[in-house]
Amino acid sequence: MKNYMAFDIGGTTVKYARVDENGKLFDRASFETVDNAQALINQMVDVVKKIETNHRLEGIGVSAPGIIRKDGFMVTGGAIQSLYDFPLSAELAKKTGLAVTVENDANAAAIAEHWIGNAVHCDNYLTIVLGTGIGGGIVINGEVYRGAHGMAGEFGWNVIHDIDLSENLEDYSLNLHAAVVYGLIRRYNASKKRMGDDKSVNDAREILEAADQGELLAQKAVDEFMQDLVVMLLNLFANFDPELILIGGGISANVNFMELLNRKLAEYVNRHGSISRIKNISLGQVKPAKLCNDAGLVGATYQIKKYLEKEGK
Repeated sequence: MKNYMAFDIGGTTVKYARVDENGKLFDRASFETVDNAQALINQMVDVVKKIETNHRLEGIGVSAPGIIRKDGFMVTGGAIQSLYDFPLSAELAKKTGLAVTVENDANAAAIAEHWIGNAVHCDNYLTIVLGTGIGGGIVINGEVYRGAHGMAGEFGWNVIHDIDLSENLEDYSLNLHAAVVYGLIRRYNASKKRMGDDKSVNDAREILEAADQGELLAQKAVDEFMQDLVVMLLNLFANFDPELILIGGGISANVNFMELLNRKLAEYVNRHGSISRIKNISLGQVKPAKLCNDAGLVGATYQIKKYLEKEGK
């Protein structure tokens, strides 16, 4: 049984695991993320050496935030400033002597679903990770599509409506309207504050429950959030014609949320003349992603596994 080392670099922690050729995770643990590229690599090298005392590793797969070239060069690194303009793959390979692939975290989550998630046998699909902002992954013909500069899938950057050109246009982006934290939670807390209530809510489940119980502020916030989210889905169906759009992020595990989302989507599909005419013929489905918090590790492993197989190793 072949073994691979997987790292999932986040803004606060780096998760890692030994992963076998079937996608099963072992020796799972994590360490705190430090915003120092060389120190970060040294910590990763120490983990690799520890695992290698008991297991032969074929290679290393890394999931990381930011814009990443196909050769594993970090153009940007999300909140980790020291990873900007940094050759992460080359540096880690040099220090471990192993082949290394580095994939954007949303892309890793997307391709993981193709391997052992809810997109098995599906070659053309999208993933949307709803969290603080919106992450996106595009899979075309079974391969991650990165675009010319590694930036494809930044669905949250799309500008939507009510634009004021005297302001930063990102204030009118999907990140600020259709994400869970910057969209739903921010919108709800802003409405509460305007009504004189300064008590903030930090859990989307509370807002969904309040809306379900008839609270008008919560209902308005959820309705506006859902409208923006569904408009994004309609545009993605029109632009990419995917077989599936998988919704990731913690909120996707909420059955009530997914049911509400699909009801709202069905309503909007019926109100769109061209899309409604093909809804029973060639319109994809929206489902929750399967792998949740393991998606980064699984997707990172799948990419190094595929790379080595192509190299005949």
